[in-house]
Amino acid sequence: MSLYLGVDTSAYTTSLCLVSSTGEVVGEVRKVLTVPHGQQGLRQSEAVFQHIQNLPTLAKDLREQLGHGWKVAAVAASTAPRPQPGSYMPVFVPGSSFGLAYAHMAGVPFYELSHQENHILSGMHTSGMPSSSRFIAIHLSGGTTELMEVAAGDGGRMGISILGATGDLHAGQFVDRVGVALGLPFPAGPALEKLALGSDGAVTVPAVHKHGQLSFSGPLTALLAHAGKAEPGAIARGCLECIGRALIKWIRWAEAETRCTELLLVGGVAANQLIREMLSARLPHWKLYFAPPRYSTDNALGAALYARQAHSLSFHGQN
Repeated sequence: MSLYLGVDTSAYTTSLCLVSSTGEVVGEVRKVLTVPHGQQGLRQSEAVFQHIQNLPTLAKDLREQLGHGWKVAAVAASTAPRPQPGSYMPVFVPGSSFGLAYAHMAGVPFYELSHQENHILSGMHTSGMPSSSRFIAIHLSGGTTELMEVAAGDGGRMGISILGATGDLHAGQFVDRVGVALGLPFPAGPALEKLALGSDGAVTVPAVHKHGQLSFSGPLTALLAHAGKAEPGAIARGCLECIGRALIKWIRWAEAETRCTELLLVGGVAANQLIREMLSARLPHWKLYFAPPRYSTDNALGAALYARQAHSLSFHGQN
């Protein structure tokens, strides 16, 4: 049986995934990087070191998930944050080096894609999104908050045009800084959501959008001013509702700019159920596609799917 290996080493997760020739996940392992309590993140050098430690262990764990009679036909790894010239982060070096070394040893092709493309491919595959040549995607995480127009092509290739972004904090940074201030572990998304869902009220702060640009620094300052005064759950809910209202403004702006009404939402913050419910309720005429929470957060499924698609396109192109 021929399998396709995907590798992704993001800012906070080491991921490996194997898919079959039909795109079915046959093996998958991940490890979230360790962040000391009270800290709001890791330096790139610290994250790189943890990825280097994690990869051999995860490779062993992945091997143990499989039976006999299989081989890897192609490998793909995320090598940069975005599919743009000059896009670079050190955390992607361990994953791309591991993937390239494996491909050389196995004598199979190695393909590169960006972390953002990995997220979009994973989201398209797991959300039930039909094949579409053009749609809007929002990548919402601790390292990226971007609204894009996506033109999908053959073999997993895609053209991505960034229409809007944040001018300061990313949505995930907003969530994490509020969460850490409330004493929650980093990354704070799941714990903040649980806290928010247990509250009937919310501290309301402005949702800032202007001409395709979001801003979360002002809302962060406003929310932190309530720390120690308002109920923690109300602060948590206020944070998530602020993000939801900002996204609704953003998406309506994108509709006016592009006339597109298909949206794929990916990234760790996109796993939040409260935000998903807000968008679904306020944008009934949009076709909204959400990956399952497991595939909203960082994963290597998109890279594995890209290895499969690129290898198939290359193989058929040679025959």
